[in-house]
Parts: sequence; structure tokens; C-alpha cells
Amino acid sequence: MHTQRLTLTLTALASAGLLLTACGSDSGAGSEGGSTQVKPSITGVRWNVESLTVDGKKYAAPPGAHLKIGKNGRAGGSYGCNEAGADVKIKGDTVQFGETVMTDMGCDSTRMKFEDGLTRALGEQKLTAKVDGDRLTLTGTHGDRVDLTSRPEGPDAPLTGTKWTVSAMGDAEAAVSLPKSVAGRAHLTFGDDGKVRGNLGCNDVSAKAEAEDGRITFGKPATTRKMCPGDAMTTERKLLKLFDGDARYDVKQGTLKLTADDGTVITANTADGKDQPKAKS
Repeated sequence: MHTQRLTLTLTALASAGLLLTACGSDSGAGSEGGSTQVKPSITGVRWNVESLTVDGKKYAAPPGAHLKIGKNGRAGGSYGCNEAGADVKIKGDTVQFGETVMTDMGCDSTRMKFEDGLTRALGEQKLTAKVDGDRLTLTGTHGDRVDLTSRPEGPDAPLTGTKWTVSAMGDAEAAVSLPKSVAGRAHLTFGDDGKVRGNLGCNDVSAKAEAEDGRITFGKPATTRKMCPGDAMTTERKLLKLFDGDARYDVKQGTLKLTADDGTVITANTADGKDQPKAKS
């Protein structure tokens, strides 16, 4: 499957019919001797990705990665960072995905590597589907494997007390991952005392931060005064725009999104993850 990355909002994807909202499931039934057998279905179900195996190595999925296959021949979901949609053909226990259309948001490098690996696993081969209760396994002809479950993911991480590692910055249309030299360094932790503490990529920061009704009111930041190389200082200046003002916040599936009044969007995750797959070129 060739992947076409487009700068699209989720609304644009939804209007194109690539993000699915179908619920329920199909069933094939036949009767013999008065009994009815129901064939397990993979359509109309939100399948949360648990793990990905490529080149014989297994990797845990980042929070929020999921897939839904509709009865109308379309599939959609999140491949780890971006929202994606594709045509899909199902014949017996064989599943084959067509060309993928994705949003063009940047996330931390480990999420992007997982996304590339999952895109490859789903798109470059025919997949054999096996349903066992609330579990779905998609196995490729090259030995790649995707393990999914219909069980809901765990509760979202709380805003306060969680170390949020900044992964990307941008606006409502697109975001860009932090430079490699800064990735994993910038982080924020909101305390029960109404303050936020962390690091901006170079200097440590602390400030008043009162959260209520989906908004956070930030006070004037106090920072250390180190000088750092270019990327670190550039990242710090962008993050400082968040302070001394209000921002909307949303916590979902291990991701915190902060939207400042000037339109700046900052994305942070509960963990960076380790040992994620590299996609083949």
C-alpha cells in the first residue's frame, strides 16, 4: 500500500468518508439441526492495537492506536500518531488494504516509527484475519503481525501528577515534531497545588497553572537562565507562548493537547516509549 500524506483536518477526513462511525457487527448465520452458528465479524468494531511484530520483533502500540473496518469497504482509525483512512477488501479470512490517506501531524519519533511500521504491515501484503473472542490477529504473508483487541483501553491519565513529555508543536492544521536534539527533554507536570513545573527544552520552568472546565490559566513563568544550542532555545521560545495566558486542554488516550489563545497547539504524551520499529524504505 502506498501512503499519501496530506495536511487534512479530521473534519476533512470525515467528510471524505475515511473516518468511520459504524457500530455493531456483521454476522453470518446458518442453521443445522435446529442450531444457529454465528461467524465472528471484524467489521463495525473498534479494534485497539496492542502490538506490532515486524521482522520477527514485537513492539507495544502507543496509546490511542486503533482500527475500525466498516461494512461499506472502508477502514479508518489512528496508526499511532495520525488519523488514517483506506479502502479495504475482505474475502473469507483474507483482508487487503488499499492506498492510505493520512493527516500530516508530527508526533515524537517513537510514535512516528510505530506508525510507519504499522502502515507497512497493513499495506504491503495480504493479511489473514483470525478472531478469537475479543481478540483479532492480522498476519501478513511476510510474517508481519498485528495484534488487536476490542476491549476498551484503560482510563486516561490524569492532568495533574502526570509527567507530560512534549512531542510536537504547531497549529490546528498541522504539527511538527520537536527537533531530535530536543526530543524527550521538554516536559510539564501539573501539581495539585495549582502550579506547573518542568523543562522547556533548555531551562527549567515553574508557574501558576489553574485548571477548570477544560481551560488552564497560566501565570508568568519563572525560569533558570542557561544558554543552550539553537534548537533548544527555539523550542523554549515557542513553549513560553503558552504562559501568562489561558489555554484549552484535552486529555485523551495518553495524550495532552494544549491550545493557546494565539492558536499554538502543543502535544504531549505520558511516555516516549522505547525500541520502536523502523519502517523499511
